[in-house]
This record gives sequence, structure tokens and C-alpha cells, in this order.
Amino acid sequence: MSSSQANVRSIASRLVLLFTLASAVLVACALGIFYWLVTRHAFEEDNAALADKVAALRQEAKRAGPAQALQPELQSDRAGEHSPYWVRVVDPTGKVLAERTGMTTRLPPDIFPSSSADGWEHPTNYRSGSDLFSLVSTPVEINGARYLLQVAQDRTADEGFNRQAGLLFVFTLAASIVASAIIARTTARRGLQPLDEMGSAFQRIGPTRLNQRVGQANWPRELQPLAEAFDQMLGRLEESFNRLSRFSADLAHELRTPIANMLGEAQVALTRDRTAPEYREVIESTVVECERLSRIADNLLFLARAESAREQIKRTKFDGRAAIERIAGFYETVAEDRNITVNCEGSGEVVADNFLFNRAVTNLVDNAMRFTPSGGKITLSVRNHDAIAEVSVADDGSGIAPEHIQRVFDRFYTVDPSRNSGGTGLGLALVKSIAELHGGSAVIRSELNQGTTVTLKLPPNSGPDVDRSALSG
Repeated sequence: MSSSQANVRSIASRLVLLFTLASAVLVACALGIFYWLVTRHAFEEDNAALADKVAALRQEAKRAGPAQALQPELQSDRAGEHSPYWVRVVDPTGKVLAERTGMTTRLPPDIFPSSSADGWEHPTNYRSGSDLFSLVSTPVEINGARYLLQVAQDRTADEGFNRQAGLLFVFTLAASIVASAIIARTTARRGLQPLDEMGSAFQRIGPTRLNQRVGQANWPRELQPLAEAFDQMLGRLEESFNRLSRFSADLAHELRTPIANMLGEAQVALTRDRTAPEYREVIESTVVECERLSRIADNLLFLARAESAREQIKRTKFDGRAAIERIAGFYETVAEDRNITVNCEGSGEVVADNFLFNRAVTNLVDNAMRFTPSGGKITLSVRNHDAIAEVSVADDGSGIAPEHIQRVFDRFYTVDPSRNSGGTGLGLALVKSIAELHGGSAVIRSELNQGTTVTLKLPPNSGPDVDRSALSG
């Protein structure tokens, strides 16, 4: 495994990470809001209690006097009862009249905030050692004299509660993250299990088991398109393998026949001395077989290059009627010798590579010549239909049976090998390849004893770009 592959994170790990992060953010936000609400509620309750305490002390000081207002606090302090409030009364001269025991040491008078004219000041926090206090100063008018009431609320317990709540929330957040990771890992494994099963199904398919399909299983909806696409790919591979097997067998058969002919004639010629004319006859027969092998090799090379070519072909616009008349004129002598009539019909413009166009139509005419009987007729026609050039070659020969129509464009396929008349079975395959190079198609229509028509359909400008020089090699 390469380093780049090792650094690629799996889908499961990505899902676990994203799910854990999302859960952590949500839990952290929820806990943070809850912690803020709890601490704010406690803070507001403490402020309300402090305000009530100050109001009660003010009323008691006005009723019974400033010193008497502290008696309940002093009595509870002497009895050893814990009170969260520390209270002090300062006279108009700044002298302390009364205070809770030890208050001066822990909470000197000068640390308290100055009082406001309305008699209330917002609390001020003050830390004395490890304790936290909220301080308030408020004036009290008694018999025309202005006394100062200083109240401190011990909030050390509340601070400890907030600290413990914060630790609890942090622990809860950490536990939630761990739980989210475990849940996400389990969920991801179970959720991705169909992918593992599909991978195992893929691995069971080999060159000898291309007929199997994985789309028949009950896959989740998200995996159905993948299974269907894989089955379609398997179908194409199976068809390609079958075509390759047939092509290999046909190729071996086509090559074996001329080689066997040459070998047999040479062996017979060497069994005894021959005259010069007899040797010449053997050599001429060998030349014929070599020419057949050369045509097979040339057509196969063209087909192979046509399937792998990627550069631009040289398309030009030309008169289709003039082009087919030139091809018909080339076969005029052969047609007269065989008592076959060759006619040209129609008109239209063709956008194609001239060399490839001539080669395709020539193959169609040559094929028609071989299977048209004496006295027959071959018709070449051209027309434009919806901007597509249609070039047809029709004969009135014996035609092709329906069961052979689907395979006549396959390489080396011949309807009746005994009537092959020297053909290689590559002509129509070559025509189909040229049509596809131009983004078009080749269509055949045939009926027994009524002849055959092959139509070459060429669009004005489409199809893959191909280098003609790569084809002519």
C-alpha cells in the first residue's frame, strides 16, 4: 500500500469523526446554556435575598434604632449559628456602633461601596481569602441623623456549587463525546456492512463467472444504482469476452485455412521433381493466399487503430452523388464482366473524411458484387435526411436470413462460408467502425431472395476526433 493510500481516511472513520464532532458541539451548547441558566438563577436569587435582608434591616433600624437592628444577627452569632450575612452600623461621624464579631478583620469598613442617595447600591463582590462576599452599603435616616448600614452576603457556598456544576458539566461533556464516538462507530459499522457484503460479492466474480449479477440482492436504496451500474458493466464485459473468444476462434480459422493451403501445396510440390509451369502454379497459388492474409492483416490493423484512435479526422464537405459515381465507375469493368448493372441515384452533401468514406462505400460495393448473381443490379444512392447524409448500397441478390442480421457486422462472421467467394468477413465490420468514427451508424436491411441494402448514416459533425494517418498507418 502506497503512502498516499495509507493517508486516506476511511468512510467509517469520517462518519465517526463528523458524528462525534456534531454531538460534542450540540452537547456543549446544551450544557453551556444550562450552566448559564443555573448560575444566573442562583445569582438572581442571592441578589433578591440580599435586597430583602437590607430592606428588613432598614425597617428595623428605623423602628428600634440602628444598634437594636443588629441584635438578631449578634444573638445568632453568639449562639454559634451560621448566618450568611455580616452586618455593620456606622454613625454619622464614621464610628462603628455595632457589627458582627470579627467583621472588621475580614471585612473592613472602607472596602464597602459608597451608598447612593436612593438608599440602594448594586452589590460589589469582594474576596477575603477563600471566601467570596457580596457587599452593599445603604444609608438610614434616624431622627435626622444619617447612619450607614453595611451588609455583606457570604456567597462562598454558591461559588463552590458553581464550580462543582462546571466540573459536572465538563465530565458530562467528556462522557457524551466518548459515548457518541462509540455509538457512531457501531452505527457506521452496521450502516456500511452492505458495502462490505457488496465488496465480497464483487470479489467472487471472475473471468469465468461474468454471468453472475449482484443487483438481484436486496441492497439498500442508496446502493441500488451502484449494483445496477456494476451489473451493466458486467454485461458489457461478458459481451466483450464472448466477442473476443469468437474473434480469436474466427481469426485462428481464417489464418489456418490459407496457411494450410500454402503448406499442403508446398509439401505436394516437394514430393518429386516438378516442371517449371508446375512450380509456377504453386507459387501463384501461394501468392493468392498471401494476398488474402495481407488483406486480413490490413483490415484487422485498421479496425484496431479505429478503436483506439483519439486525434482529429479530416472532415470535408463534398458532393455525395459525385463520390458514389466515381466508386461506381471504378467497378464498371468488373460489373460488365459479371453482367451486373450498377446505378447511382439521389443527391446530397456529405461531411466526412473522403478517404474513409471511399473505403467504406467501396467495401459495401465489393460485398454486393460477390453476392449479386449474373444479370443482377446494384444501386448506390445518397440523400440528406434531417441534416444526416444517408448513403445506401442495395443489391437484388439472395438476401440474408433474419437469424444472421444481428451478427453480420461482427468480425469474421459469414452467413455461408461455402459462398464466401474469397471474402474475409471483415468488410461490414470495417464499414461499421468507419461510421462510428464519424459519430454515425451502419444499418442493414435484408430479406431472403429479395436482396440486401446497407445504409451508411453520417451526421454533419459529431463523433470522436480521430487521426486518419493513425488509421492508414
